[in-house]
Parts: sequence; structure tokens; C-alpha cells
Amino acid sequence: MNNPFIDVDLDLEEEIRKLKKGLNAVILAHYYQDSEIQDIADFIGDSLELAKKAKTTDADVIVFAGVHFMAETAKILNPNKLVLLPDLEAGCSLADSCPAPSFSAFREKNPNHIAITYINCSAAVKALSDIICTSSNAEKIINQIPKDQKIIFSPDRNLGKYLIKKTGREMLLWDGSCIVHETFSERKIIDLKIQNPEAKIIAHPECEEVILRRSDYIGSTTKLLKYVQEDSASTYIVATESGILHQMEKFAPNKKFIAAPPDKNCNCNECPYMRLNTLEKLYLCMRDKKPEIKLDDLIMKKALKPIEKMLEMS
Repeated sequence: MNNPFIDVDLDLEEEIRKLKKGLNAVILAHYYQDSEIQDIADFIGDSLELAKKAKTTDADVIVFAGVHFMAETAKILNPNKLVLLPDLEAGCSLADSCPAPSFSAFREKNPNHIAITYINCSAAVKALSDIICTSSNAEKIINQIPKDQKIIFSPDRNLGKYLIKKTGREMLLWDGSCIVHETFSERKIIDLKIQNPEAKIIAHPECEEVILRRSDYIGSTTKLLKYVQEDSASTYIVATESGILHQMEKFAPNKKFIAAPPDKNCNCNECPYMRLNTLEKLYLCMRDKKPEIKLDDLIMKKALKPIEKMLEMS
């Protein structure tokens, strides 16, 4: 349905470019955004890359085409800049699974543990953490922690279990998960593999262990994108949010990419929160300079330390 506040004859892409110039804005987009948003963004990446870009940009306005916790990270790194999110309802099931009061109580029960927290969490949870990590750098960060130091890893239990196997470290895990990465059907993936025996299965470490066991390669979104460009196979079954296929098809146009199917007959391999952002909303947020990300100053100061620690260690 057309937005009643937008002239139907407007060339949205052209208008977004004009607004970007007028605002001295940068558009950051996650790989899981709709392809038309990816194509108009100045920079596309995963959580770590976007955090780094947000830290170094000289733009006056950061327009974050992603989900709420990502825009919060940009605001924490740029407290004096205007940070816009096309739809404030673009949240995250994983971040929602770890409310700050519950996490605070969890930390109090385990006072001797250092808290390494996956970036997919709220600013308030970041403020309660010692080090933030992403799926790209988590293993590297954990390997830098002294062997005798106890670790809490939160909020993703699947990523936590994967990292325990990779690092050999015992960690106390928060029991959270991502609705997209828990939706893939092992049975349907096996059927796809039978139909495409030459295909390699590649997966994000937020997937359940049964999917990771079947995978030929496991990595962050950026690492999956790099892998398909460098690997010799011609077909891939991709177990992560299907938005990444757009970039895979761009960078490896002669290869075939199949989105791993969900357990139900739905588009559950698309994040419903990521897909709340649209080109229309991107235009409106830049035109109206809202919705704006606003955070408490104290929360921002506390959350900055573990993010900067991550950037140091990675």
C-alpha cells in the first residue's frame, strides 16, 4: 500500500540522494536489509563493520538501515550526531530475550565472571557488560581472556555453544536465541542437498547445532560472503537471513545460491524486524529527521567502554 504522505510520482532513490547531500548524511545498511536499500546505501556490512564505520564517519547524520540495537551502537559511538532509524519498531528477537534487569541479576549471581556480550543486545545490556563481541570477532576475543577467568557469554546460546567448541573454554550461557536462525529445517536442508549434491551448506553460528553439524563452512555474514567468492564450489545452500543472497549474487554472479528453507511454509528466513525498514520509510526519516535514536547519557558512557574494548581487541 502506498504511503499517504509520499507523492506517488516521486523518484525515491533520487530524493534520498538529494536529502543525503543536504543533510551531510551517511546511510549504513545491514546485509539483511531489502535489496533496494542495500543498493542505495553508502556502506553495507555486518555488525562489526557497521560499528567501525559508525565510529569513523565524518557525516553529520547517520541513517541506520538495520535494527534498533545497531542504531543504538552508532549513537553510543557518536553521541553528538543525529542518528536516524527508518522504523523504531525494527527490534531484534535476540536482544529482546535478554532484558537489562534480568541480565543485571544474572551478573550479580555470578560476580566472578567476566561478561562477554554479543552485540545483538540493548544499550542497557551493553552498559552492564565488560566486552562486546560480534560473530566475526568473538573467538578472537575469547582467546585473549586468561584461562583461569570465568566467562558469561550472552545472549545467544547457539553462538555460545559453537564458541565453547571452537575455543575449548567453559562458559556460562544466557538462554537467548534469534528467531530467524532457529527456524531452519534440517530435514528440508537434507532434501535440498539430495537435489543439489554438488552444493555446499554454509551457515551462521547463530544456527542450531543440528544445522551447524551439517555445514561445510560456518562464519559471520561477512565471512560467508567472502567464502563464496573464494571457494571453488558453484552452488551453496545458505543458512542465514536471506538478505545476504543479494550481495552474494552481486559478488559471485556465476554461482547459484539457495536460501536454506525454514521449518514452516513461510518466509521465516527473512527477519521480520529487519524488513520493517523500506525505501519509503528511509526517505521519510531523512525528510523529517525522525525517528531519532535517543539514549540516556550515563547508559551511553557505560556502554561505550565494552564497545571500545571490542574494537581494541579485534
